[in-house]
Amino acid sequence: MPVRQLPEQVVNRIAAGEVVERPASVVKELVENAIDAGASRIDIFTDGGGRRRIGITDDGSGMTHGDLALAVDRHATSKLDDEDLLRIRTLGFRGEALPSIGAVAKLGITTRHAGEPHAWSLSVEGGVKSDIMPAALSQGTRVEVSDLFFATPARLKFLKTDRTEAEAIREVVRRLAMARPDVAFTLAGEERAPVTWAAALPGAAGRLTRLGDILGSDFRSCAIEVRAEREGVVVEGFAAAPSLTRANALGQYLFVNGRPVRDKLILGAVRAAYSDYLPRDRHPVVALFVTLPPQEVDANVHPAKTEVRFRNAGLVRALIVHALKDGLAREGRRTAANTDGAALSAFRPSFAPRPTNWDWRSSPAYPVRSAPSFEGAAATVFAEAGQTAFDVGAPTADVRFEAQPTADMLDRPLGAARTQIHETYIVSQTRDGLIVVDQHAAHERIVYEKLKASLARNGVQRQILLIPEIVELDEATVEKLLDRAEELASFGLAIESFGPGAVAVRETPSLLGKANAAGLLRDLAEHMAEWDEALPLERRLMHVAATMACHGSVRAGRRLKPEEMNALLREMEDTPNSGQCNHGRPTYVELKLADIEKLFGRR
Repeated sequence: MPVRQLPEQVVNRIAAGEVVERPASVVKELVENAIDAGASRIDIFTDGGGRRRIGITDDGSGMTHGDLALAVDRHATSKLDDEDLLRIRTLGFRGEALPSIGAVAKLGITTRHAGEPHAWSLSVEGGVKSDIMPAALSQGTRVEVSDLFFATPARLKFLKTDRTEAEAIREVVRRLAMARPDVAFTLAGEERAPVTWAAALPGAAGRLTRLGDILGSDFRSCAIEVRAEREGVVVEGFAAAPSLTRANALGQYLFVNGRPVRDKLILGAVRAAYSDYLPRDRHPVVALFVTLPPQEVDANVHPAKTEVRFRNAGLVRALIVHALKDGLAREGRRTAANTDGAALSAFRPSFAPRPTNWDWRSSPAYPVRSAPSFEGAAATVFAEAGQTAFDVGAPTADVRFEAQPTADMLDRPLGAARTQIHETYIVSQTRDGLIVVDQHAAHERIVYEKLKASLARNGVQRQILLIPEIVELDEATVEKLLDRAEELASFGLAIESFGPGAVAVRETPSLLGKANAAGLLRDLAEHMAEWDEALPLERRLMHVAATMACHGSVRAGRRLKPEEMNALLREMEDTPNSGQCNHGRPTYVELKLADIEKLFGRR
């Protein structure tokens, strides 16, 4: 078969296969055109998930008669002042969207430019253009797309249900609305109630307002502002506190020069910045905006323009990690219970019936020894015969009341320790409320931060065991540990082979005290099995530090003295990121006095 030039209609349909994947692709291209036209308000209407009809109306600059005639030709665009693709300042630039849409659907455009006496309209059906006709429109442009893929029926079989396609359109509009808070958006259709996002004020406050409208009030309440700048590259936006997470990375919204993108480099940087705060199976919620000179980023690397390439990718990644870590460290004590009312909802009274065979004396909180001081007081209070029915004996938790704290202790961020309950939780009193601290999670973060600081300063101090501890493991596990012996040694854990299936532990980090070497090595081996060889050494070392911190911290079930409890609170106040342990769990919850009074109906 000889080589021949394909007809223009076939070329347009081939191009449409790359540009127009589904109805959401059409909405994305048309809304981007409206934004590039300087619109301050954009209305989107869809029917049948966008398959039957898509309508986009804006109040932008519109097009003249001559521009409209060229707009539906391939590679005709007003977005490039010259032929330099390295200085792209608009969302669109290829001139492919309108001819590609017109090649596979019925396209109608009505537009009015300020310099024209009236509006003009044009239609394209299956790639065939109509004549330009006068029309009525006060301002801007209205684009109507109907019967999508009528010219390529095979593509219809790959579309999902109307509801699924409508949700994809909604996600596209949400991302573009987040990128441009200064533009008002309205999204309506048969599949949903109309949604309007009003134009917001310029600056960080307006951006947070728009993000809160889209991502919800829970994001707005726990959002942390982040910003970093270096060598002309600016990273700014908002990141949710570690208390707000998702099961996947779909809650991470990334924008480069106002363009929504899905970039693996940026996603990896976000994951690295949160690695000290979240479990491995949870993902943060962030909205980050990267602004840099157009010549430093290539937006022409993906048919749908959803990916970009940076000239200095290392600088962008470092700035993102720095901005997020700086913001998280600044707000390190914010926890789930402090931000979203989870603690208050857990304290709501419940009237579920208690099991009939339940015996309070068998409760694990029932004290082994009685409390004489309480019994003595009860004997006086319940002296009258009518009151003795209320004397139920000693309290059912191992509560030990402490002396009245000093005023300066109450003014501390974490207050003064008053008691320990269930030998796991420390209850402290502040000037305006109370705080419940998980002693194991709190001390785990403290030990972890100390290990990191010691490693960065002059290496982890180690203690030599008088008699090496022999740990028996399976041979495969022993090989994994010995392969990482050098990395473990940097944290003060010196191991060596002790025959097949055994490891001798000669030194341990002094911070861990008397550690359970066998349990520590088994946990380390399990975590090492999940490591990718491409994982940077720094991240592998932090995994080791996290595992060691868990084994070297105060365990739940250990009874603490009052001075030990207060010492732990003071260390938490001086430790960065003390709001969460290194597994992402909160270390404390706080209840304000006003909230407690609401629980009891006092206000």
